[in-house]
Amino acid sequence: MDCEGLCATRCGKHSRPNVCTRACGTCCKRCNCVPPGTHGNRELCGSCYTDMLTHGNRLKCP
Repeated sequence: MDCEGLCATRCGKHSRPNVCTRACGTCCKRCNCVPPGTHGNRELCGSCYTDMLTHGNRLKCP
């Protein structure tokens, strides 16, 4: 799976693209999925992607 290319597309319009791309890359490697588009559609990757949290209990995956 091309995590770098998919995450670059996913985070292209994000206000903090570097932070988004780093988080997206982690989620892509762990879940083997990146949702289509630049926002939303997270449920298409299943519970692995939607339920992953940061140390501060915030949603990790963009």
